[in-house]
Amino acid sequence: METTAATKKLSILFVDDDKFLLDMYALKFSKNDFEVHTAQGPEDALKLIRDGLDPDVLLLDVVMPGMDGIELLTLLKKESLIKKAVVIMLTNQGLSDDVARAKKLNVDGYIIKATTIPSDVLAEVKKIYSSIKK
Repeated sequence: METTAATKKLSILFVDDDKFLLDMYALKFSKNDFEVHTAQGPEDALKLIRDGLDPDVLLLDVVMPGMDGIELLTLLKKESLIKKAVVIMLTNQGLSDDVARAKKLNVDGYIIKATTIPSDVLAEVKKIYSSIKK
């Protein structure tokens, strides 16, 4: 099957320290026409992006060892490594302080993992992406 611009799969990068969740979301999104990339933590994500990965969508967990997702996003923006990505936090951190930290970085969406099943995460990601990339 030839891929045209109209049928191009959206690329998505999931960054989380939980391998089970990475695998689960990778399966869910790949079955729904996404080109899926995963990074088990911020260091893996930095390497992928610095090596040239430029995803359409970047999903970041907040709480990870070493560097949290907000610190990673700050670094990515500082180094101008993500130019086109729609950035969505996918985390269990729902406290207003965490949401405010993310909003300061102009994230495009904020999804709480604990209250959202994978099919709802997929639907929300599609909704957020299409509302931004009209």
